Amino acid sequence: MKKVITYGTFDLFHYGHLRILERARYYGDYLIVAVSTDEFNALKGKICTYPYEHRSKIVAALKFVDEVIPENNWEQKIDDIKNNGVDVFVMGNDWEGKFDFLKKYCEVIYLPRTDNISTTQIKEDIRK
Repeated sequence: MKKVITYGTFDLFHYGHLRILERARYYGDYLIVAVSTDEFNALKGKICTYPYEHRSKIVAALKFVDEVIPENNWEQKIDDIKNNGVDVFVMGNDWEGKFDFLKKYCEVIYLPRTDNISTTQIKEDIRK
């Protein structure tokens, strides 16, 4: 079985989130999604609209997501890959090159983001 992992906050779940997770699953038979915890988001200076428990349940409800784990810090990725037998690491191409250090543990793939949609933009539009 080929395992894939990806990471994200997945706040205000939208079509772009759906597409990147669908495309991530394409690269394997089992998709693990690490959802950023509220504590980790606070360390990054991010405030989510929905708490971790809600965001992780939304992601877990998708038929092509096999497992959801918490993302507690930047450093856990190598351990997640090793401990879960991950073959492919997938992220959006706005992170291009930032996770190339993981190539010694698994394949690293950067996928194009969905045009004209982002959580940041949605939050800005709501504030207007």
